Amino acid sequence: MASLTVENYLKTILQQSQVSGADLVTTGQLATSLRVSPGTVTAMLKTLSEGGLVKYRPYEGVTLSPTGRKLALRMVRRHRLLESFLVRTLSLTWDEVHEEAENLEHAVSDVLVDRIDEFLGQPTVDPHGDPIPAADGLMRCQAQEGIPVTKWTTGSRVRVIRVIDQSSDFLRYLAEQGCTLDTMAEVRQNSREAGVVTLQIGANSFSLGYPAAHQILAVAFDAARGTAGIETDLAAKPQNARLTNPRR
Repeated sequence: MASLTVENYLKTILQQSQVSGADLVTTGQLATSLRVSPGTVTAMLKTLSEGGLVKYRPYEGVTLSPTGRKLALRMVRRHRLLESFLVRTLSLTWDEVHEEAENLEHAVSDVLVDRIDEFLGQPTVDPHGDPIPAADGLMRCQAQEGIPVTKWTTGSRVRVIRVIDQSSDFLRYLAEQGCTLDTMAEVRQNSREAGVVTLQIGANSFSLGYPAAHQILAVAFDAARGTAGIETDLAAKPQNARLTNPRR
C-alpha cells in the first residue's frame, strides 16, 4: 500500500499536469504546491522513480508512469467524491470541503468510495467543477473547455463551470459575491491595462485582479442554455454560499 506522502505526490503531479497542459511537471511547481523545499521534492521524485511510479528527468521535470497514473487517479476520485458527499449530505460549503477531503481520502476504502459514488448518482464533477474519474480511471463525460474570465470581452454573458484556485479564502469570497458553480454572470468590464475584471451577478457587482480572475473558468451563456431569458436567469440566481447539488 502506498504511503500518504506517496499518494499526495502522485495526485499533485497529475493535477499540476492537467492544469498546465504540459507533459512534464517541474520540481518548482511541486515544491510550491506541496509547500516543501525543492530539495525535498527532488529526493522524493528519485524514490518514486526507483519504485516505477514516475519518470524523473533531473533539471527537466517528472511524468507519471502508467502505474503511478492509476494510483493518482484513484486518489483524485476519492478526493472529489468525498467533497461532493460532504457538500450534498452535510451541507458543508465549497470552501470547507477541501481540507476535510484531504484528511479522509487516505483512510476510506475503495468499497466505501464506490458506495458514495453510487449514492450520489455517479456525479461527473465535484463542487468546484473538477471532473471526477470513474472507478476505471476514465472520465464519465467530456470535460467542458472553460475559458478564464480574463479572456472574455466586456458585455459577455457567461456561466461559471470551474474554479481552479480552491483556497478557502478565495472560494469564500466568491460565494459571498454570489459566484458559485453554474452561476450566470455578465462581464461588465475587462480592463487589460489595469488588469481588472468586473463581474455582475444579479444586482451585485464586484471586481477581481487578473491573477484571481484567471482562476475562474466559464463558457458562453448562450452555448449552455440559449439566449432567451438571460436577464431573468441572472437576476434569479440565489445569492448564497451553499451548494445543495454538486452535480450538473
